Amino acid sequence: MEISEVYYPMTYAIAIPTLNAAAEWSNFVHALVAAIDPQSVLIVDSESTDETIDLSNMAGFRTHTIPKSQFDHGSTRQLAVELLPDVDIIIFMTQDAVLADRSSISRLLASFADQNVAAAFGRQLPRLTANPIESHARLFNYSAQSDVRTLGSRVQLGFKTIFISNSFAAYRRDALISVGGFPHNVIFGEDTITAAKLLLSGWKIAYVAEAQVYHSHSYTWMQEFRRYFDIGVLHTRENWLLKEFGDTSGEGGRFVRSEIRYLLPKNWWLVPSALIRNVLKLLGYRLGRIENRLSLKWKRRMSMHSHFWKVETWPSK
Repeated sequence: MEISEVYYPMTYAIAIPTLNAAAEWSNFVHALVAAIDPQSVLIVDSESTDETIDLSNMAGFRTHTIPKSQFDHGSTRQLAVELLPDVDIIIFMTQDAVLADRSSISRLLASFADQNVAAAFGRQLPRLTANPIESHARLFNYSAQSDVRTLGSRVQLGFKTIFISNSFAAYRRDALISVGGFPHNVIFGEDTITAAKLLLSGWKIAYVAEAQVYHSHSYTWMQEFRRYFDIGVLHTRENWLLKEFGDTSGEGGRFVRSEIRYLLPKNWWLVPSALIRNVLKLLGYRLGRIENRLSLKWKRRMSMHSHFWKVETWPSK
């Protein structure tokens, strides 16, 4: 499919990893097919046991199935890249991200008119049913102001420079391949790692606030703990990210202050819950940073991605 909004010919495809997506399918697919040609969508499914594959075929999407045991946040998306050798731009989404507007795809793609832009990601809005804590997390992380980031942006933005989300992000295929593609054997954060490599290689990354999806999560306290345990693991195993772009402590403090200000006027009774969540996030993160001292059994218990801990391994650099 041609990108008419861009000033030179490019082709694109959308890649979406799925697992038992039938319950979320209706809103997701209706918004998607209203914006694009269904034949441009590749579903990479991890042996769903519901109607996901049938629904994908009915929608006119291309479907590729992998064993559930082989799913990996980086290698599964890299497989999608390899299955789409003839497109210039690959857009990644997740099964729970719903396009907010039919122009969101074209707005995201338009950023590639700058041939130095290697990746672009859109704004994630809270779900319409989101609670205040869930809403604040999205509003804090995704501003209404677009920007383009370079390696020099780390002076001002620090670790936030490499913030990107594959729930709604697009990559110039040639640029992605030039930095080795998405990493394998990572607990998650393949998007963050790839963004860092692209910036270190001289490329730009665009944040397009006008390209929007509805995507947020109502995590329990334990899910928050587990998620941040995994973030700690990522930052320990990929410690070069912190060395190149700075630590995350300042951003955490800003988040807590912003959250309290957001909740106090109309939802003040949620402040204690928010504070407990933030304590659990910090505890989870610090335990993740010392994961080498923990047994495989405990890491599986504390991780949101327990499937990652098949054997005790350390990634090769």
